[in-house]
Amino acid sequence: MTSGLLRIYLGYAAAVLLSLAVAIASGAYWVAGLPLLLWVAAQAVMDFKPLFWLLLIMIPLGTEVYLPGGIGTDLPTEPLAVGLTGLLILHLARHWPSYDHRAFLHPIALLLYLHVGWILVASGFSEIGVISLKFSLAKLWYVGAFFLLPLLLLRTPRRVRIFAHCIFWPLLFVAVQSLLRHATYGFSFADQFRTLHPFMRNHVSYAGCMATFTPWLGYLIVQRRREGRSYKWLLYGLGTVWMLAIGLAFTRAAYVALAGAAAAFYVIRYRFIRPALALGLVGALATAVYFTHNDKYLDYAPDYATTISHQQFNDLISATYQLEDISTMERFYRWVAGGNMVPYRPLTGFGPGNFVELYRGYTNNNFETYVSDNPEKSGIHNYYLMTLVEQGYPGLFFLLLFMGGICVYGESLYHGQSDPAARAAVMSGLLSVLIVVAFCIINDVLETDKIGSLFFLSTAIIITMGTYRRVDVPPQ
Repeated sequence: MTSGLLRIYLGYAAAVLLSLAVAIASGAYWVAGLPLLLWVAAQAVMDFKPLFWLLLIMIPLGTEVYLPGGIGTDLPTEPLAVGLTGLLILHLARHWPSYDHRAFLHPIALLLYLHVGWILVASGFSEIGVISLKFSLAKLWYVGAFFLLPLLLLRTPRRVRIFAHCIFWPLLFVAVQSLLRHATYGFSFADQFRTLHPFMRNHVSYAGCMATFTPWLGYLIVQRRREGRSYKWLLYGLGTVWMLAIGLAFTRAAYVALAGAAAAFYVIRYRFIRPALALGLVGALATAVYFTHNDKYLDYAPDYATTISHQQFNDLISATYQLEDISTMERFYRWVAGGNMVPYRPLTGFGPGNFVELYRGYTNNNFETYVSDNPEKSGIHNYYLMTLVEQGYPGLFFLLLFMGGICVYGESLYHGQSDPAARAAVMSGLLSVLIVVAFCIINDVLETDKIGSLFFLSTAIIITMGTYRRVDVPPQ
């Protein structure tokens, strides 16, 4: 060890001891973390790949906190995403000529830039500019950390496998600890939410994260089998725990999304993605016309007295069919409000992030439920309708064009990519994207670090596997 390097280590050790002494003496314990922050900053300047892997590991483990002033953030994922996006900008400014332009200027990437660009335009016409500014900034660093950075770093099947391992093991830990804690409550439906803190906000976030990652678990299993390595322990052991955890999350959307993903696997294999998308679009338009024609939606107004929450999962399923489940009918309440808002701002919408603050003036009391006061300020629970309300018809068009483009390109690539590992990654990424697309029908999940991050990561991997050839990138 050189004398210069020794002095650096000794100086850093002295800084650690000094910060600990100051923290203990003053009671300001945050001071003890300053040396760690200094180390992270130095590491980031030298090589930001370890921080990217750390970001992936923290996706399942991060926690949501609320800071003074009512600002919410996800720690440590959001600060890491902000920092990595900033580092990426600096790296891009210096090394852009050496970037793989096929990935960064890919048609799917351009559609995403168009989608994000319209968010910025809509923010300029926002009813509440501060909220839209926060929304837009968060969107930018999510895209930067979870889409642009993976285009740079996840360029080979080997790197994709590292990505999958970085998320799988922490997420498995969250699932196992939830199952163990849930067992102490007798796997009660009413008490399942008690097992998720501090890792997950609610059972939808938990089940959505696990369901969205399930295709990547399949990818790990397939790769081990292809290499002739033991895979049955992963398939029958951990796979069983995985599916049990999803089942005991008691989240209807996860069940439906996974069943849809299983069907989508064959749709993609037999090249039916285009007619499937067309059928889905026609079905959505027909549903919208049916409910809005002659105010047909009023026929589905709930009975305030019987629309309640349920303590048993079987009762919840039964109430869903009978339109007496409070979470389902509260969605109707907000969907009706969203539909009433659209005609007032059809072009640019009310501004990204503004639905929660503005929808009360457009509600219909016929759909009111016991939880309509919405103290937690949750959203509209339909990402597509939310986009229409907040960004207007162009915003919804750009979002659907982006999502449809991923599906069409992904199917074409799956049949055109000759490398088996890259081909398997394309299928896993596409199924993961489709699960999020399905979740967005009854939830607002694309902006969350637990689910939205996996959507953008999977999209980026589809693109990089499209540009990957074994001769393109040396073994890493």
